[in-house]
Amino acid sequence: MKYKDIKENEEVLALIAKGNENLGILGYTDHSEVHAALVAERATNILEILGYSKKQIELVKVAAFMHDIGNAINRSRHAEYGSLLANDILKEAGMDRQERLTVVSAIAHHDESTGGATDVISAALIIADKTDVRRNRVRQKPKANFDVHDRVNYAVTKTDLIINKDKKQISLNLEIDEKICTMYEYFDIFLGRMLMCRKASELLGVTFRLMVNGNKAL
Repeated sequence: MKYKDIKENEEVLALIAKGNENLGILGYTDHSEVHAALVAERATNILEILGYSKKQIELVKVAAFMHDIGNAINRSRHAEYGSLLANDILKEAGMDRQERLTVVSAIAHHDESTGGATDVISAALIIADKTDVRRNRVRQKPKANFDVHDRVNYAVTKTDLIINKDKKQISLNLEIDEKICTMYEYFDIFLGRMLMCRKASELLGVTFRLMVNGNKAL
């Protein structure tokens, strides 16, 4: 099963939609098709620029688009639930066994509470997912009802993920309105995710750098 098929698969789309609906009620930021497609595009850019194969790029796109389908079952352990759902879908579609296991393993390892990069596919997925910090991930609600996750994302006015093959470096450059969110709040929410990105980058043979308002933060 190819990425173009996954993007049009009714089961996958229904799972993403239900997961996003669940998370909206629970107060989480956007986890819709928009997030899934952005993560797939970003993971693709990482592996393309770093010179990985077309097969690896295809696999990371599939894993990235499906990575949050487990939210349809429960936010807790959503990575593991998602991997099991993905395994059934991809197996039924006739995907090569080894490729399927690579995809479901990447999905299972993408959450910072239980996972970590184990191969190239999971590493690119982790970096792409954890660096999706942006104002329009915040759902429509009165600002008075924003929690800390909303404020942190809403405070980010610009995001650039720069992959430099020559310098062997991946850099997340953020511009943050500190009148909306303090740096303490940002790191309280995202430090674990950024450290996960650093370890994932090491597996890809590059370093990870976080720049906030022009200053190196990690």
